[in-house]
Amino acid sequence: MKTSVVILNWNGRKLLEQFLPSVLHHSSNEECEVVVADNNSSDDSLEFLRTHYPDLPVIVLDKNYGFAEGYNKALQQLNTEYIVLLNSDVETTPDWVKPLVSYMDKHPEVAAVQPKIRAYKQKDRFEYAGASGGFIDRYGYPFCRGRILEVVEEDRGQYDTEIPVFWATGACLCIRKKEYAEAGGLDGRFFAHMEEIDLCWRLNARGRKIMCIPSSIVYHVGGASLNQDNPKKMYLNFRNNLLMIYKNIPRRIFYSTFTIRLFFDILACLRLLLKGNFHSARAVIDAYRDFLKMGPSYKPVRQENLRKMSCEIIPVQYRKSILIDFYFRGKKTYAAVMGSRNLK
Repeated sequence: MKTSVVILNWNGRKLLEQFLPSVLHHSSNEECEVVVADNNSSDDSLEFLRTHYPDLPVIVLDKNYGFAEGYNKALQQLNTEYIVLLNSDVETTPDWVKPLVSYMDKHPEVAAVQPKIRAYKQKDRFEYAGASGGFIDRYGYPFCRGRILEVVEEDRGQYDTEIPVFWATGACLCIRKKEYAEAGGLDGRFFAHMEEIDLCWRLNARGRKIMCIPSSIVYHVGGASLNQDNPKKMYLNFRNNLLMIYKNIPRRIFYSTFTIRLFFDILACLRLLLKGNFHSARAVIDAYRDFLKMGPSYKPVRQENLRKMSCEIIPVQYRKSILIDFYFRGKKTYAAVMGSRNLK
């Protein structure tokens, strides 16, 4: 086997029943295997797999390690050249794996790729968590080619070219197993959210490339574990984003970045309070509290990342503020933000 498609499951029996058949139909061949890694589910996921897919490789973990460490634990047990991290709520399409692996075979400088991600419930539109490739602005706010903040575009083929991106979505991420291990894998302490962006930041900083290959298409439900407005999801997104910045940002822009980032996040918190969304506002405050608690333990990690950094300025990082572009300049699409850059 050359490629392992790994689905991390936690109490997702219904999702496995709905989406696993398409993954197996479109992915299983003499060079590609499908593996389910179970995060100590308490539902009947394992019984369902044993009954309906007795020959399917299943990795059973001893507890729920979350998305990040769950994948770390599972991937340690695999020896294929390429690993595809695939969410359990993804519908695949015929031959979707082939363009990803073929591109990486031809481009050894590329560490990871992602397909084009469309929304499962609105199949003519991009999906929030990945779209046609991920980017990040100078203050750590992520956006996508096809999604700026909450505005998701219709897919009209406008972003069908292969381009370098800052991050590839964890909903469907194809990566060289060797590079995954050498970069330290996903940060297990993140538990869930932002871990793939953090990994891609490390890879980019070490001179490796991340690509979007839109000729491969999958459909993602999104929010299967936590919906977009869930305060816990907001907490994890803010906390992990702050930790990610701390771990990876170069020394020369460290203080200026965090000063402006704090200002933006105070405005975000005030906006949530004015809208009466008190639980989400509290989630932002809690995220900062725990970031400050966890920060000292990440100092050795930051020093290690800076030591291995081969380039301080990552070419695909957006050097402006996506918030200013969106709220003050009215730029609500990737094409409007980038102009003619990165659109070919």
